[in-house]
Amino acid sequence: MAARAPARSMADSPLGVAVRMVGELIAFAMATAIATVRVVVGRRLSLAETAQQTWFIASVTTLPALLITIPLGVVIATTVGSLAGQLGAQSYTGAVVALVVIGQSSPLICALMISGVGGSAICADLGARTIREETDALEVMGVSVIERLVVPRVIAATIVTLLLNGLVMAVGIGASLLVQVWVLDNSLGGFLTTMTQFARVSDFVVAGIKAFCFAVAAAIVAAWKGLTTKSGPAGVGNAVNEAVVLAFLLVFVVNVTLTELYPVIVPAKGAY
Repeated sequence: MAARAPARSMADSPLGVAVRMVGELIAFAMATAIATVRVVVGRRLSLAETAQQTWFIASVTTLPALLITIPLGVVIATTVGSLAGQLGAQSYTGAVVALVVIGQSSPLICALMISGVGGSAICADLGARTIREETDALEVMGVSVIERLVVPRVIAATIVTLLLNGLVMAVGIGASLLVQVWVLDNSLGGFLTTMTQFARVSDFVVAGIKAFCFAVAAAIVAAWKGLTTKSGPAGVGNAVNEAVVLAFLLVFVVNVTLTELYPVIVPAKGAY
């Protein structure tokens, strides 16, 4: 009679693995936050590495972000314009564009870029360094891997995402405005008036906060997966795929949380 396979422990179950991964990610995020404060206060931040990573992430994310933003702005403008025309509310298209582009699409486009493009590059770079044992060599020499490699990449991702958020916002609103005025023959004054009425300063602030949170989350996930890469080059590919998926899930959770908290903290205007 064949021997029965030993039962898996709770730690080896899918739930146990997920809990362990969440714990490791939280611990890594806390270590990164402490290291960031330490290197910034102590003026030990590698400016050359930060500048290099900022330029690299910006170079690989800017063009794809704009290529997504322009057609998205056109789609928003045509869809909103068509619906507003049926309801006889063409003058409120600017308000809807402000709500969609400023509040949701701009930060999310930045999140997609920093998670799918920038984050995968960060994970692949750190994963390659890990399997070549460069990170182990740094630790042997007494150099903190988090301070030397992770913190500059997190700061670079944050800077690029905040700047990209403003650029995407401007391009998205501009594309919607051009379609509304030139293609749908709506009033420029009505578009701008309703947009400025509905778009508050707090909307731009929250969009920036979302972009900041998305960048930090995606960069930390990418760095964590890169530094925990195993099984050689194949493991790097697996780590990149896992990093992108985890970053998207984390961005979704953060976006839902901030979106739900925003109207509670900043109540809507009573009338327009």
